[in-house]
Amino acid sequence: MLAAERRDHLLGLLAREGKIVAKDVAADLGISEDSVRRDLRDLAAEGLCQRVYGGALPVSPAIADYAARQSVTPDGKRQVAAVAAALVRPGSALILDGGTTALAVAHALPPDLACTVITHSPTIAAALLDHAQAEVFLLGGRLLKHSAVTCGAAAVEAAQNVSADLCLLGVTGVHPEAGLTTGDAEEAAMKRALAARAADTYILASSEKIGTASRFRVLPWEDISGLITDADPCHPVLDQLTAHGVEILTAG
Repeated sequence: MLAAERRDHLLGLLAREGKIVAKDVAADLGISEDSVRRDLRDLAAEGLCQRVYGGALPVSPAIADYAARQSVTPDGKRQVAAVAAALVRPGSALILDGGTTALAVAHALPPDLACTVITHSPTIAAALLDHAQAEVFLLGGRLLKHSAVTCGAAAVEAAQNVSADLCLLGVTGVHPEAGLTTGDAEEAAMKRALAARAADTYILASSEKIGTASRFRVLPWEDISGLITDADPCHPVLDQLTAHGVEILTAG
């Protein structure tokens, strides 16, 4: 089989199965695992898959920069945001992550809602300027321009000194095996720090993130209260997560 044919085979397998197991592909095609791994390295270099131990998973489109992500499934993000905003009770304290879905949550909060919002996103803080009854606490640190959030030691330390009823957390990938992932190590650490300070943590995941993976793991499934998504309730990934005891809140 020519290299181009192997490439098409691998991409087709990724689309159909949601993962590639290198040893299985090697056995099916009668080639070495080293050949399969080289092909996967080439695909990963083009941004067409996320390599993991033993193979590869679909890559998340949400690893693009902040400006580019604003045009990705905006309707789905608004639907997720509407469900998430309904979880915020009057008088409660909310930790709101950064990102485009979290920004949609900020816009979905009732303008007269009395609450406390803790965030490490200057964009989120600015979006709440016209919410007269909302107290906004902005956690400082090094600004990660790719995602428009603060990260690093100073931001993590600031997060460790707050407490909240609810944390709404964004990720770039949701996969039964890879778990909840994002594309930056410091951002993953910051997300863990935020989630650790809330009684309940819900994941904001518009449909394009379901079944995909990024490089850095954020949280294990047992550390979250549920997943909010606009993906089809019959999506096979959601079926697997439900079977593992993850609560799914369907949006839309």
